Amino acid sequence: MTHPMDLIPAPLHQEVRGDSPGSCSLDERTTLDAGPGTASTARWLRTVLGAATGLPFADGTGPHAIRLRVSEDVEREHGPEGYRLTTEDPEAAVVIEGGGPAGVFWGAQSLRQLLGPGAYRGAPVSGGPRDLPYVTVEDRPRFGWRGLMLDVSRHFMPKTDVLRYLDLLAAHKLNVFHFHLTDDQGWRIEIKRHPRLTEVGSWRARSKWGHRASPLWDDTPHGGFYTQDDIREIVAYAAERHIRVVPEIDLPGHSQAAIAAYPELGNGDVVDTAALTVWDTWGVNPNVLAPTDAVLRFYEGVFEEVLDLFPADVSPFVHVGGDECPKDQWKASPAAQARIRELGLADEDALQSWFIRHFDRWLAARGRRLIGWDEILEGGLAEGAAVSSWRGYGGGIAAAEAGHDVVMCPEQHVYLDHRQAPGEDEPVPIGYVRTLEDVYRFEPVPPGLPPEAAAHILGTQANVWTEVMENRSRVDYQVFPRLAAFAEVAWSALPAPEERDYQDFARRMGTHYERLDALGVDYRPPAGPQPRQRRPGILGRPLEGTPPNV
Repeated sequence: MTHPMDLIPAPLHQEVRGDSPGSCSLDERTTLDAGPGTASTARWLRTVLGAATGLPFADGTGPHAIRLRVSEDVEREHGPEGYRLTTEDPEAAVVIEGGGPAGVFWGAQSLRQLLGPGAYRGAPVSGGPRDLPYVTVEDRPRFGWRGLMLDVSRHFMPKTDVLRYLDLLAAHKLNVFHFHLTDDQGWRIEIKRHPRLTEVGSWRARSKWGHRASPLWDDTPHGGFYTQDDIREIVAYAAERHIRVVPEIDLPGHSQAAIAAYPELGNGDVVDTAALTVWDTWGVNPNVLAPTDAVLRFYEGVFEEVLDLFPADVSPFVHVGGDECPKDQWKASPAAQARIRELGLADEDALQSWFIRHFDRWLAARGRRLIGWDEILEGGLAEGAAVSSWRGYGGGIAAAEAGHDVVMCPEQHVYLDHRQAPGEDEPVPIGYVRTLEDVYRFEPVPPGLPPEAAAHILGTQANVWTEVMENRSRVDYQVFPRLAAFAEVAWSALPAPEERDYQDFARRMGTHYERLDALGVDYRPPAGPQPRQRRPGILGRPLEGTPPNV
C-alpha cells in the first residue's frame, strides 16, 4: 500500500497533522506565488504538476496558492539547499521556503512525492493527483556533492536520454552530474578547432558483446556525439534543476579515440599511431598521449572550448580523468625518456603528474578547479586538485589528510555497473555483488578519519560505466533501484551503517517503485530480472567473495 509520506530520501523531520491524508487538495483555484529567486522552480512545477494534474497553476496569491520563497531563516537553520514545506497554512495551500533557490527546488521535489505516484505521470490519470496530507517537512542535505557519473563514451546515450537522467537525478535530490565524455572507445563532444575528434573519434566499427574475454561481437558500427548546442542545452537544463555538470576529458590515458583522430597525439616513435582506430573492446588501453608541448597546446584548445560550453557557475570543476595510464610506451619511447630528463623528473609516474599539474595550473588561472581519479596522487598531487576516490577509501583518506578535497566513489560500494545479485539470471554479471541493501549501508566518510580531514569530504558519487550497457534500458536496470538507496545515503542524516533501518527503507521503496513505474524507469524488480531483462550466454566478469573496503 502506498503512502504519501514514504519520502525518499528520508527528510530530517516530518510531521503529519490532521486525522487523515488527502484533506488538503489542489484544484482549479490553485495558483503559483513565486518569490524572487524561485522562477525556475515555478516553471518546473507548472511543467510536471501541470501535466500530471491537468491544472493551469496560474500566477496568483491567496489561500489557494503554492507559495515559493527564499528564506533567510531557513538558510540560517538548514543552509542554502535546506527547505521547509508546510500545508494548511492560513495564507496559502502550500508554502515551500528554501534557504536558497536550490532549497526551494528540493522542497518542490518533496511536494511532488507527497502527491503520490500519479504526480510522476505525463497526463492526468483518474482525475490526476491532487490530494495532500496536512504536513510539515523540514530538511537539508548531509553532503554538498551528491552525484552520478554517467559514461557515454563506451556506449553513446542520445541527448534526450541525458536530459531524462537529469530529471531522474533531480527527483532523487542529487545535484552533480559527472559527464564522462571521452575515452578509448569514443569521443562524444564537438570541438570545432579539432573536427576529426568527432568525425573520426566518435565512431567505432564494432563493439565487444559482454566482457572483453567474450568471443561475441556486435558488428553494428556504434557512435555519436553531442554538438556544442546539445551541450549548451544539457548544461542549461541541468542548471534549471540546480544540478552542476562536471565534464570529463580524459588524459593522458584512455585516449585512443583522440589518437585515432589525430595520430600525432600518440607516441609515434614506438607505435604506428596512424594505424590506430577507435577501440572496439574494453579494458585498460596501452595507447597514451605523448608528453610533448604540441599535445599540451592541443588539449588547451580542447579545454578552451569546454570551458565556454560549461560556464563556471554551473561547472566549477573540470575532470581530467588521470586514471589507468599505462607507462609502457613512455618507458620504451626515446622521446618520452628525453622529456623526463629535460623536465628533471624522477620517472614515468612523475611524468603523469607533470601532465596533471600543467592542467591544474591552466584551469586554476581560468577560475576552475581540476578534479581527477585517485591515480593523480601518484607522482605527487597537483596543488588545488580534488580527488575522486574510486579504488577504495585509501586514496581519499590520503588526499583528505593532505588537505585536498575528496569525492568518495569507491568501486567496491557504488559502482552501479557491478551486479545486483549472484544469480545466473543477472544480465552480463560484472564485478562484486552489490545489493540494494549493500548500497544503503555504504558510508562515504571513512571511520576514524580525523575531523579536520573529514571536512575535506565534499560528498559522494555513484559511477555508471557502460561497457556492457548498450542502451537506456540496460542503464536503467543497473542504476535503479540502487540509485534511490544511494540518494538517501548522500542526502539524509543516517546513523552508522549497521544501525540503519533498511526494513523501513525497503517499505518506503514500495511507494517509490510506483513512482519509477510512472516515470517509465526499467529498474531491476526486487524479485529479480524479468525475462526480457536477462542476457543469457553473454560472458561477464563476476568477482567472487567479499569486496575489500580499501
